[in-house]
Amino acid sequence: MVVITVSGLHGSGRSTQARLLAEAFHLRYISAGQLFREIARERGIPVHALSLQLLSDPTIDYMIDERTKREAQRGDVVIEGDLSGVMAGSLADVKIFLKASDEVRFKRIAKREGCSVEESMRITLEREDKDRMRFKNFYGVDPFDPSLYHIVLDTSILTVESTFRILKVCVEEYIRCRGIQGNT
Repeated sequence: MVVITVSGLHGSGRSTQARLLAEAFHLRYISAGQLFREIARERGIPVHALSLQLLSDPTIDYMIDERTKREAQRGDVVIEGDLSGVMAGSLADVKIFLKASDEVRFKRIAKREGCSVEESMRITLEREDKDRMRFKNFYGVDPFDPSLYHIVLDTSILTVESTFRILKVCVEEYIRCRGIQGNT
């Protein structure tokens, strides 16, 4: 049984890499961000507006956190999200943090969201500031602190494929060293 978490800055490629790892190791893929976006869509509000609401009401965060913990307990999973490494805690075998330069992140987000780089920068920085405040207030932790993770990788200097190859080798080596059994 193996539990891999993928956290990181918005636009660093964490969803892409988490999906690729899940596929390569035949693991389930859970995205805290996808669940958050679904809640925003159900409520008919933009993600950044829902983030604003969370500053005073952590109910949705706690719901996502509990799901993350349950999925980690089930094992054989890649969990992607801001707090995935924190919430999975000691259940996580490999905690990955992805980062990228602001220039690269904002361009990636702008392309994905169909907006200007300037708009992407404004929304992303605002969201990350609010996320940091929220996580500090409710959890006493900064999930963007790379010291919380086993692997920290800058995706702005590599292709998607190169990043994946590096992460895959790291996970393979962990599994080999630990003799983990399961879907892998």
